[in-house]
Amino acid sequence: MPFAPNSSALKPAVYEETLFDALIAARARFGDKEILEDQDRKPLTYTGLIRAAFVLGRKIAAMTEPGERVGVLLPSSMGVVVTFFGLHAFGRVPVMLNFTAGEANLKAALQTSGVKRILSAKRFIQQAKLDELTDALGKVAEITWLDDVRATIGLPDKLFGLAAGIAPKRFRTKTDPDGPGVVLFTSGSFGAPKGVVLSQKNLVANARQVALHIDLKPEWVMFNPLPTFHSFGLTGGVILPLLQGMKAFEYPSPLHAKQITDLLPQVKASILFATDTFLNQYARVAEPGDFATLQFAVAGAEKVRDETRHLFNTKFGGVMVLEGYGATEAAPVVAVNHPDRNRPGSVGQILPGIEYRLEEVPGITGGGRLYLRGPNVMEGYISPDDPEGLDPLADGWHDTGDIVDIDEEGYVTILGRVKRFAKIGGEMVSLTAVEGLASAVWPDNRHAVVAVPDSRKGEKLVLVTDHKDASSGRLSEWARDHGAPELAIPKKIITVAEVPVLGTGKTDYVAIQKMVEAA
Repeated sequence: MPFAPNSSALKPAVYEETLFDALIAARARFGDKEILEDQDRKPLTYTGLIRAAFVLGRKIAAMTEPGERVGVLLPSSMGVVVTFFGLHAFGRVPVMLNFTAGEANLKAALQTSGVKRILSAKRFIQQAKLDELTDALGKVAEITWLDDVRATIGLPDKLFGLAAGIAPKRFRTKTDPDGPGVVLFTSGSFGAPKGVVLSQKNLVANARQVALHIDLKPEWVMFNPLPTFHSFGLTGGVILPLLQGMKAFEYPSPLHAKQITDLLPQVKASILFATDTFLNQYARVAEPGDFATLQFAVAGAEKVRDETRHLFNTKFGGVMVLEGYGATEAAPVVAVNHPDRNRPGSVGQILPGIEYRLEEVPGITGGGRLYLRGPNVMEGYISPDDPEGLDPLADGWHDTGDIVDIDEEGYVTILGRVKRFAKIGGEMVSLTAVEGLASAVWPDNRHAVVAVPDSRKGEKLVLVTDHKDASSGRLSEWARDHGAPELAIPKKIITVAEVPVLGTGKTDYVAIQKMVEAA
């Protein structure tokens, strides 16, 4: 398909800024207001955050080298935000570690990124019951407990923080917008996680792109229950609100549905960031007034089910769910619906400043494989053979591996991932579409479809579902009534108590594939 650039431009001045300088500029623009809070309910102002970052950052700088990559093993909280900016204040690079990924994946992440030191907190490790994990990680990297570091903060440190808070540009280490801003790892929902180096410019640009697309009010409160090792939680839940003058409320786990829905009206949350999985859970346990202060909810990382929209529309007076689309490699937001132009079923329009092109995929009609280029797109993956090396993108283009359709008005519809198509009897079948079929029949349940080799037709479909009475006959009946092809009906169904998901809420297709092959 022909190259199709986005018509909206993004001037370099909008994003040619380091993260710490962008934070300083936000204070100048919005005033020294309360900007950060968590469940401990002791909010920080811009100056409070800047001071805390300098004080903690100087302690960490004393035990690390300039430019060193430092592991961060913390939940969404004020602590992780202070740590993130503390590292940036002294020219260190945060490597956000996924504490739900398991020992093997985390050790691989440490080796890939060259991390020699991990920052964590005893309180978090004890509450999350991660003692065995940190014991194992401590054998390959030194673990520094921030609880102990904070206990050493004395009067000289506080005086330094006071001075740095007044004139932060005189005290911070000067870095380059094109320099590394964070190391994140892809979700691993389809294979081994890859190390992604996002520049400071990538992160600042993506926050600016979202703000150009949707008018965000400084008086709003962003409620973020997503982990900061997930790019959606880091950029959308931390960097975006802080740079746009909105208070960021950080909550440590998206799994605490009742606690979260109780908190939303208390903190006057305006925007809720989550995935469909978690939004669905929140809607099921929430009381009628729990979403009363929300302007809208933003959902990413997985397709939003009709049932989730229905719950928000009917149970809570029409709270709007804006579905978006992103990729870790794009820092992450690529497209998102707009409150005034919300088109359910699509992921909205591509953000300003992002160029895209679609390439035809043999055997798949409609849409094409999406490639992206722009100020928010990474330079490359960490080379598996060299922590300091990057495998660069060809001419700056990132291959998302997603098959999408973009209509005349620019709305993007995700048709599926390239690797999530099965070839059955010579026909290409979207596994995502088959999951949609199952969701139409059993909307209250979670479903995942994978393909396994078949000696007669090349591949066959297997449905994994938590609906205990699921049957191929019911799926076939629905398909006949709605004109869906018979090829899209899974002939084998495996019922489970719970469909495996990752810590980010995404379906864990690696675990499901192993489960199906074992069965």
